[in-house]
Amino acid sequence: MPGENLTRIEAQERRALIDTQSYQVSLDLTKGEEVFGSRSVVRFTARPGSYTFIDLIAREIREISLNGVQLDPSEVFADSRIALADLQDENVLVVDADCEYTNTGEGLHRFVDPVDGEVYLYSQFEVPDSRRVFAVFEQPDLKATFQFTITAPAAWKVVSNSPTPEPIVHDDQTTATWGFEPTPRISSYITALVAGPYESTFSELTSASGRVIPLGVYGRKSLWQHLDADYIFDKTRDGFAYYESKFGVPYPFAKYDQLFVPEFNAGAMENAGAVTFTETYVFRSKVTDAVKERRVVTILHELAHMWFGDLVTMKWWNDLWLNESFAEWASTIATAEATEWTEAWTTFNAMEKTWAYRQDQLPSTHPIVAEINDLEDVQVNFDGITYAKGGSVLKQLAAWVGIEAFFAGVSQYFQKHSWGNTELSDLLTELEATSGRDLGTWSKKWLETAGVNTLAPIVETDADGRISRFAVTQTAPADYPTIRPHRLGIGFYTLVDGSLKRTNYVEIDVDGDRTEVPELKGISRPDLVLLNDNDLAYAKIRLDDHSLATAVAHLADISDPLARSLVWGAAWDQTRDAESAASDYIDLVLGNIGRETESTTVRTTLAQLRTAATLYVAPADRAAARQKVADGLWELAQSAESGSDSQLQFVTAFAGNLVTAEHAGIVGRLRSGEETLPGLEVDTDLSWQLLVGLATIGATDASSIDAALAADNTSKGAEFAAQARAALPTVADKKIAWASLVEKDDAPNTIVRSAALGFVHPAGVEVLGEFVSAYFDMLLPIWESRTYQIANYLIVGLYPTALASRELRDATRAWISANADAAPALRRLVSENLADVERSLAAQSRDEER
Repeated sequence: MPGENLTRIEAQERRALIDTQSYQVSLDLTKGEEVFGSRSVVRFTARPGSYTFIDLIAREIREISLNGVQLDPSEVFADSRIALADLQDENVLVVDADCEYTNTGEGLHRFVDPVDGEVYLYSQFEVPDSRRVFAVFEQPDLKATFQFTITAPAAWKVVSNSPTPEPIVHDDQTTATWGFEPTPRISSYITALVAGPYESTFSELTSASGRVIPLGVYGRKSLWQHLDADYIFDKTRDGFAYYESKFGVPYPFAKYDQLFVPEFNAGAMENAGAVTFTETYVFRSKVTDAVKERRVVTILHELAHMWFGDLVTMKWWNDLWLNESFAEWASTIATAEATEWTEAWTTFNAMEKTWAYRQDQLPSTHPIVAEINDLEDVQVNFDGITYAKGGSVLKQLAAWVGIEAFFAGVSQYFQKHSWGNTELSDLLTELEATSGRDLGTWSKKWLETAGVNTLAPIVETDADGRISRFAVTQTAPADYPTIRPHRLGIGFYTLVDGSLKRTNYVEIDVDGDRTEVPELKGISRPDLVLLNDNDLAYAKIRLDDHSLATAVAHLADISDPLARSLVWGAAWDQTRDAESAASDYIDLVLGNIGRETESTTVRTTLAQLRTAATLYVAPADRAAARQKVADGLWELAQSAESGSDSQLQFVTAFAGNLVTAEHAGIVGRLRSGEETLPGLEVDTDLSWQLLVGLATIGATDASSIDAALAADNTSKGAEFAAQARAALPTVADKKIAWASLVEKDDAPNTIVRSAALGFVHPAGVEVLGEFVSAYFDMLLPIWESRTYQIANYLIVGLYPTALASRELRDATRAWISANADAAPALRRLVSENLADVERSLAAQSRDEER
């Protein structure tokens, strides 16, 4: 049941009528596999005689009483809302209901571990899903205290926002009740419940306030041996010390638990004092440094939210971007300055900015401060603008006002608004006070307009090769013509002993269509001119012809990893924008990626390499391009350093780009151990990745996949198996996968996500055309019947982008035209799918001109 779509106007009207004081929530988790008991006692004030509603998604309501008067559920409860009339100054509402567990990662998710049959629960409430667990005024500016009482099996551990009390064991000795202390005043979406036979370990730290903060790490029994809790504690301490120093406000909650939970949709969730994480960050097999670093950034991202989001919270979801952008920016600077991952800004450029630039060029792009009309708007706006562009712009803002003034303003913001709700203007007011800069114009141009600018150099030289003129031009797309102010660096790189090293650097303010840079006159023209060196600005950059030629020949020779990442990004942008040929990009990657040292840069570039070969190369040349990529990746794997991060990445990328029977033979022998690479261990996850690769070209079958699952009967094994089965390239196999996803609705969220990933693999492109009509037929029914998370996985995940054809483009346009009255959020998802195809067609046309 998706639930009623709360609008911003409704939320404002409700906030004007009521103020919430407290919730007492009692949950009974001993009622079986489908439902749990939920009893809510809500205390709130209201305008006398007024009417409002409270939110709840429930299977059955047994009791509703308002101020001692019993209400008939059949009369006041409908469409996830309970109508509340004739309110008094002070009100007490009691709602007793049975609510349903989910397997979608929303509300209270229930998971049964296939390894040992143990049951694990966890809550996920952002954006509107605490209403799936208890009766609640579901909006962020109605803060209250929350006191949870939980009845559960006595052998379980139960964790919430407040410290876990000693349970009271019942007479039957099999069940117990945990009575938690009330929380501070917080928003409902950051309340939490995690319950089950989790393993745990504990530590502590001393806060800047002198308080001792208890720390906990939790995980499933069957994964516990792989959970490196000591390292997680160490990075948490690094983050605490950094944030308390920079923010000037001690950690605001009583304890800090970090819980790694199964089938989680996101990377993590900032529940106050009880952060939940994806089990992707529990490493049962060897993972890349990119994943290891991302885990650290995620740990520090969620910790930053304890101040920005939890202590001080947005009034409405239009400022969600500020929550997430601040946490992205803060976690990156903290990772770079307080941990061993000192190149975190290079990672940010390679991954976050790539995501942001893509999102900002879709038809659905929007200002960072988006117009959020309702809950569906919020959900689709968890995007690259909210996280990555916002984080990039905050980096620009910190450079604009100065980092010390930025942190000072943030500190004042926390002190002034602790436990309250704010809007963007509240933060800008503090930053203006500490920096002395007027941020009104900056805010309008950066936060209230959409689109990304492109910066390019003008370099003129005299007869001696010295610069006679240097300028930076700025352009904007026609649909989003804003020209913005940028604080950016300009780097000059010269070949010295085979390495491209920075020989000059200036930092300037750029504004307008053209900015002259007189301080660079008279300097000898370098081999490479790099705009936005140090990556302060948010903008696409272009290389002049001389610098582009140097980059193609010597990209791997650039000594600074962040500078390399910027050049990699510029080359990719030009390819995506159909300004250069995809075939040339393939040559650039295969010729330089073998010497790249930064794991996330390698990871991002290899993903882009596959996109170039499967979507952007001219159709007549695509088979040859895919063969070239596969052959090149295998050569890179063979020549990579023994046991290195790059070796692992090249092998897995090779498995994901197979074309021929010869390729399949190599992968099959690697998987069986008949063929080896020095230092490469084919562990459990890599074995699965090789098997999925074999499945994509029909070099294995369902029985082999079943055998692999029998040998690894875990939740992770089930995800890989679902991906492999859906990747099998026959129409019959695709129909089985399609039916399991679209015609049935019982698959859990992670299986849906994994199967969709296998279904649309480019190696099976020949049969995807069979499902185009079925795809468009399923859109409306899926949107109306599934929760948002599952609908999103299916609508985005099953779109046959790999076809990248005019026929697919035309069919998508026809659906959009014929469904003008469909939900705006649904139309947005489909329009984004269309944009990928249209960009592919433009890139193919450019590649044909090569």
